[in-house]
Amino acid sequence: MSALLNNNWRNLIWLIVLVSLSVVVWFTQAQWQPYADKSWRIILNKKPEVASSDTEAHDADATPDTLTLSPTAWKNIGLMTGSVEPRDFEKIVSVPAMVIERPGHSQHEISAPMTGVITQVYPIERQAVQPGQKMFDLRLTHEDVVTAQTDFLANLQLLDVASKELTRLQEMGEGIVPGKRIIEQTYERDKALSGISTKRQSLLLHGLSEPQIAEMERTRQVLPEITITAPSYADTHEHAAQQHQYFVQAIKVNRGQSVTSGQLLCVLADHCLLYVEGKAFASDAQRLMAAATSGATVEVVPVASGENSNKPLQLKVQSVANEVDQQSRALKFYLLLPNQLVHSATATQQPSEYVAWKYRPGQRMEAKIPTTTIMKNKIVLPPDAVVIDGPNAFVFEQNGDNFDRIDVHVLYRDKDTVVLENDGQLVGSLIAMNGAYQMHLEMKNASGGAMDPHAGHSH
Repeated sequence: MSALLNNNWRNLIWLIVLVSLSVVVWFTQAQWQPYADKSWRIILNKKPEVASSDTEAHDADATPDTLTLSPTAWKNIGLMTGSVEPRDFEKIVSVPAMVIERPGHSQHEISAPMTGVITQVYPIERQAVQPGQKMFDLRLTHEDVVTAQTDFLANLQLLDVASKELTRLQEMGEGIVPGKRIIEQTYERDKALSGISTKRQSLLLHGLSEPQIAEMERTRQVLPEITITAPSYADTHEHAAQQHQYFVQAIKVNRGQSVTSGQLLCVLADHCLLYVEGKAFASDAQRLMAAATSGATVEVVPVASGENSNKPLQLKVQSVANEVDQQSRALKFYLLLPNQLVHSATATQQPSEYVAWKYRPGQRMEAKIPTTTIMKNKIVLPPDAVVIDGPNAFVFEQNGDNFDRIDVHVLYRDKDTVVLENDGQLVGSLIAMNGAYQMHLEMKNASGGAMDPHAGHSH
């Protein structure tokens, strides 16, 4: 009886184990089935080994759907392989954009504070300039400025005389000097102080600075000329983490030129922070406004040649225009672009430091705006990995030293991405991520087919 019970318990335990394994296999089917399908496909397509000569074996492997690349050919096309993993894909809309200056912030105009003659021009165009650096020497010729200076010095002299006389009278004592005389002299001193204050304000309004007026007060001499210097950098919250650098964008005067008060002398530029101005469709307004409100970013790619030109930038949406352009029907939006400095120096006898920025106004960009269309669990590849030949599309799967041509179903493609249907046959495979078109031409050439120079390319 005891043996029968033990046998029943063992059967029950085995039954529980089998049921548990069946449940696990059922619920994990989505993970293991693609790899199982691929393994069966490889087994079913495996070619029988031929015990003949090397020439016959080579002929058996050289099928129209298989390509063998030599190491030299691999290097010539710069072939790169990668593993295929499905993922979700969100469609994007690419719109043109351009780098522009920030109105009111990127430029600083230096004007003549008063009428005079330019006697010295210190900087040259494109040169880097620091705040406080000398820009121009201006010889003062305006009659009102000269008169204001002479009146200021005259009041200083009156103050000196009145102060000395008041001190002398006070030292003599009230018993000798009438009190009325001391009061009158006090009024004279106060009158001179009032005149000095008035003339000081007049000089400030004419464009002289406090240090220049203090220099006149110390030396008791008229300033024949003044030196105009570069201003300080803008101090706003947007510039807090940026590296500032002025450079001379334009010089508008020459030595010996007579200028009037307020006339433009030069333009300084600080491109530490710029805008990327994009032109989207009116239907994208809601997504752009949501991005501006939430602080989200938009991917931007510089449109230029060069090894690093296609590195994407993630830029914040600063604002969206409140009107649609009447001619292009485009909706403009603006992204904040932090800039980077690149310095160089001249090789002249008196080297001057020049400044160059990585991003420049007028540079073309491409902004990528995400849409609400999401394709789930698809295979997303670069365009160079997929060949489109008429109604057919295929990729090249690496199988040892060979590459097998695999037919695929293209769901969506643009100039940056190709989305394929995930039927399980490519999941986990190593495929050629670039050079597929060159491999396609080689395969057609080897099979004797005519080559279409436009196959696999979109124009």
